[in-house]
Amino acid sequence: FWGATVITNLMSAIPLIGNEIVIWLWGGFSINNATLNRFYSLHFIMPFIIMTLSMFHLMTL
Repeated sequence: FWGATVITNLMSAIPLIGNEIVIWLWGGFSINNATLNRFYSLHFIMPFIIMTLSMFHLMTL
């Protein structure tokens, strides 16, 4: 939980809307199991999305 807290709290540096973004990312006022599941899913899916977009980019060249 500590690493996710530190990384998401970096968003609070954005003026005016930073704290709201952090609460939106957490899904509440603290990080829980659902938040970690969302982050792990994102980290699993992101390489496939990047690979797909890279292939589309290369096909259009």
